[in-house]
Amino acid sequence: MNPISENLGFEPPKAVATAWVVDGAIDTRHGPILYMEDVSVSFDGFKALNNMSLYIDEGELRCLIGPNGAGKTTLMDVITGKTRPDSGSVFFGQTINLLKMDEPAIAQAGICRKFQKPSVFDALTVFENLELALKANKSTWHSLFFRLTTEQCDRINDVLLTIGLSGCSQQRAGILSHGQKQWLEIGMLLMQEPKVMLVDEPIAGMTHQEIERTAELLLSLQGKHSLVVVEHDMEFVRSIASKVTVLHEGTVLTEGTMDEVQNDPRVIQVYLGGSC
Repeated sequence: MNPISENLGFEPPKAVATAWVVDGAIDTRHGPILYMEDVSVSFDGFKALNNMSLYIDEGELRCLIGPNGAGKTTLMDVITGKTRPDSGSVFFGQTINLLKMDEPAIAQAGICRKFQKPSVFDALTVFENLELALKANKSTWHSLFFRLTTEQCDRINDVLLTIGLSGCSQQRAGILSHGQKQWLEIGMLLMQEPKVMLVDEPIAGMTHQEIERTAELLLSLQGKHSLVVVEHDMEFVRSIASKVTVLHEGTVLTEGTMDEVQNDPRVIQVYLGGSC
């Protein structure tokens, strides 16, 4: 067993012969909701991930930081099925082996990802964007006769309230501010009822007020969802994270509170002696 998992006091998941997903059946009774151990990924001889181990608890908000090339994007690619590792284990709860699943199956299982640049449908209204993202049967036949139920309308309105866009639900998404588009995309992810949300640099290009609102939004989601946030703005990280993981050269350099990692000599060295 890996020493890290020994210290955490849980048995690593056992590999299963086939991947299967049952709604609400993510087993976290004996460990984290997201589990990576000894994961390595190489590209033309370059090790993007080098025996990476990471454990995310249910309902946790974790921030990942590290210099360019530290492995942050590759880590998210592995979790979402975009990149297959050379070795290692990646589990969703105790029973779901993510390495036996493709990207759509992983998304359907409850792991969603938000990229840095917002991807919304500019010609549609805010409400229609959320309606389109609704977790529902998307077959052609079903879509032809689809009508929103009262429950689904209530769900969309709840998400509008969560992301702070109730007042502009009938506006076209294309006229929203950059920050509002980011919140809308987070709302579109919420419509999928995810258990784990991977959020990549959510505040890039935002105003100070939008940054504050984004911090409030992400903090409101922890506990209901597990969030992994990649961000370079350390002031923002400090405002939302109780635990920070520092990546360097494809592996975990250290973990702890923001104060602990900022005062770690190894972190200071990685950031060339400057404040991280």
